[in-house]
Amino acid sequence: MADDTKATKDSFTLTDNRTGTAYELPVHHATAGPDVIDVRKLYAETDCFTYDPGFTSTGSCESKITFIDGDKGVLLYRGIPIDELAEQSDFPETCYLLLYGELPTTEQKRKFENDITYHTMMHEQINYFFRGFRRDAHPMAVMCGVVGALSAFYHDSTDITDPKHRLVASYRMIAKMPTIAAMAYKFSIGQPFVYPRNDLRYAENFLHMMFSTPCETYRVNPVVARAMDRILILHADHEQNASTSTVRLAGSSGANPFACISAGIASLWGPAHGGANEAVLQMLQEIGSKDRIPEFLERAKDKNDPFRLMGFGHRVYKNYDPRAGVMRTSCHEVLAELGVNDPLLELALELERIALEDDYFKEKKLFPNVDFYSGIILKAMGFPTSMFTVLFAVARTVGWVAQWREMIADPDQKISRPRQLFTGVETRSYTPIGER
Repeated sequence: MADDTKATKDSFTLTDNRTGTAYELPVHHATAGPDVIDVRKLYAETDCFTYDPGFTSTGSCESKITFIDGDKGVLLYRGIPIDELAEQSDFPETCYLLLYGELPTTEQKRKFENDITYHTMMHEQINYFFRGFRRDAHPMAVMCGVVGALSAFYHDSTDITDPKHRLVASYRMIAKMPTIAAMAYKFSIGQPFVYPRNDLRYAENFLHMMFSTPCETYRVNPVVARAMDRILILHADHEQNASTSTVRLAGSSGANPFACISAGIASLWGPAHGGANEAVLQMLQEIGSKDRIPEFLERAKDKNDPFRLMGFGHRVYKNYDPRAGVMRTSCHEVLAELGVNDPLLELALELERIALEDDYFKEKKLFPNVDFYSGIILKAMGFPTSMFTVLFAVARTVGWVAQWREMIADPDQKISRPRQLFTGVETRSYTPIGER
């Protein structure tokens, strides 16, 4: 990585109260956000590790891709605010930006979209691979298995030391994830797989593979396609979250890119990460009707009540989720365009209205987040809740790929090996089974 962001201008003094010894630790300065204290030599000098469960106060890598300021509600892709990208860009252009660091020229964009488009088809033998899954298998389980198996089909892009292999693998993953996602959905409902079309753009092609059948022509609604494009942009990357860290950790061992992305999908599947928008719909079903909203809002305020208002507030964003404003606009556009008459969606909009006017939620800054609106949009589009996290994986693939490529090129990268605070039993002798 470039040395400019790692220039050490200051140091941090750490005093060991056990011995009175002082240690000077280098401080690396960030271009934005907190500086970091370099503790790599701490163990060698002090015989101590740092203790940080969940690594929430630990910088595991240097990155130039995505920056988040949760207190100010800021999300930047390569320095560009997320709302600007969602309003003015499209997903392929955003992919190029994340991968290469700059927005493409007209010719670069044309070539990139062409390269991605002509990688969307799957190896035909993968069709038979699906038959090994139960019909009622969760689509995320299918995604994990199929993506992990890609290394068995594409041997020409698994050598991580070869820049060309890395590039081809990156393009293949971005191109094929919508195809795999749509195949997982079609398999679950017993419909034939729909092949990608090279005359359609990325979001349009995904909707085509999801909802068309051989029986009739499927016309993609441009408002729905634009909303899908925004959903993909807003979820493309989010710094060093659980799934991205998983991809980097797997990649640090030298694992092939398909295995790394499969690991990321498995991490994303967790309800605390990628399953939040699915939890929003489940919460709305639990509320049931508009007249019960005040009851559940009071329960959400009660610290002794286990009920939580899903889709409000965010672990990272202590202000408004910058993605939510764009998603809210798309949400209302899609509902108006489709004329959806769904009691659950009407309940969601009423909950939004009441919560935004409630002093408690305004004081606590518990605003609707991106998961609240994306769950509503996806339901209106016709996606079953089991596919919500799959959509997240399709969008996040480019972020995972960009982070993986950055990690491979980082000369400071080592195989990940977290340490521990051991509190178990000390050394003891083995007791023969007859004496226990």
